[in-house]
Amino acid sequence: MNAPSPGFTLGPNSYGKSGVRLVRVDRDTPRHAIRDLTVHTALSGDLDATHYSGDNTGVLPTDTQKNTVYALARDGVGAVEAFAERLARHFVDTTPSITHARVRIEEHPWTRVGDHSFTRGEGGERRTAEAAYGGAGAAVTAGIRDLLLLNTTDSEFTGFLVNEFTTLPETDDRILATAVAADWDYTTAPADYDQAFQSARAALLEAFADTYSLSLQQTLYAVGERILKTVPEAGEVRLSLPNRHHYLLDLGRFGLDNPGVVFQAGDLPYGLIEGAVRREAP
Repeated sequence: MNAPSPGFTLGPNSYGKSGVRLVRVDRDTPRHAIRDLTVHTALSGDLDATHYSGDNTGVLPTDTQKNTVYALARDGVGAVEAFAERLARHFVDTTPSITHARVRIEEHPWTRVGDHSFTRGEGGERRTAEAAYGGAGAAVTAGIRDLLLLNTTDSEFTGFLVNEFTTLPETDDRILATAVAADWDYTTAPADYDQAFQSARAALLEAFADTYSLSLQQTLYAVGERILKTVPEAGEVRLSLPNRHHYLLDLGRFGLDNPGVVFQAGDLPYGLIEGAVRREAP
């Protein structure tokens, strides 16, 4: 194996297969079920040789990683968190050169319209899961992406810092809209990953709906706290909430008033509120 040049060394590294598209159809009964996943793998371990000299004897090809996803799906997927963990454990436990694996999954939901018929719009909400395994227990994270939420009232933004560059007016009644990205780490595995996910999602929706929002930061904390109260196995919730601005349109130039009914939906730029809510150590 070639050695690194003096003064240089290899830092943290990983490699894997991204964007593995998997559709798994359950045909056990005439009422079929469908799972539509995008899987991403990342492996690390004793891989200095391939970086320093191109010695690939310890490299499990990314194409093999892709094929492993399909092969393990043959026996079923189950909860995406459990499937991610099963894949991560498989890569580490069966490949001597690999000491750590991280598997991330996004699930694209289909809505049933018949026993074997489904519909799904492009984009939209996705369930996510990630499992990291290094031989001493798996770390599992669940989450949601692109969950669109909107309150038409019960939101204001006043009392903020003002300086010479401030043009934003205060408002005591505004539309609050966002596309939620949320992740929560499990400190212990729930008895049922699917049920825990549904409970966390319901808590998120309830907190958004029944919190009178004085800021999107306040809403973020209320959502994270509600998830932790509802799902005792979760230890931390991380949230990213872009502010999908809706601007009250001035219709005065048309000789019309606008009693808070016509808005222009903004695109770029947008405010981005991010933060974590953690369970305090006992």
